[in-house]
Amino acid sequence: MSQNTVQPIPEGFHSITPHVVCKDAVRAIEFYARAFGAEEIFRLTAPGGALIHATLRIGNSMLMLADECPPMGAFSPQKLGGTPVTIHLSVDDVDASFARAVGAGATPQMPVTEMFWGARYGVVHDPFGHAWSIATQVRNLSPEEIQAGLAAAMRDPVAKSA
Repeated sequence: MSQNTVQPIPEGFHSITPHVVCKDAVRAIEFYARAFGAEEIFRLTAPGGALIHATLRIGNSMLMLADECPPMGAFSPQKLGGTPVTIHLSVDDVDASFARAVGAGATPQMPVTEMFWGARYGVVHDPFGHAWSIATQVRNLSPEEIQAGLAAAMRDPVAKSA
C-alpha cells in the first residue's frame, strides 16, 4: 500500500493565511468574488445552513472565512464594533482594484495615494466590517529613503512622498 506524502503547508497556502469571521459569510464570499476576484476553493456548511468554513483564493493567496459562532467565541467585526486588523492586498493596478472594490460595495476609508514607502496605497472597508489595504509598489526605495520619507511626512502631513 502506498502512502501519500502530506505537505506540512497545503498547496496554494503560505505560512500565514487570514481567517475572518463574517455575519452572513455566504454573502461575503459573493462580495469578495466581485470586489477582489476571489475564487471559491472549498466550502463546508453545517446541517442548519451555517457556513463552518470556506477557503477562497485571491491572487496567489488564500483567505479562509466562516459565519459567526458565538459558542466558539467567533464574532464578526460588526458584532465587536470594528476590527483592529487590516488585510493587505498587493495588486498590479491599485487604482483599478480600489475602484472595483468600491463598485462592489466597499466603503473608501483612504483614497489611493502615493506613499512615502514607494507604493500607491488606499484603504477600504468591506460590508462585513473588515478593513482592506490595497497597494501597488511603484518605486523601489532603500530603508534610509523610506525613513527620510516618513520624517518628511511627519513634518508635513500633506506630503505624500519623499
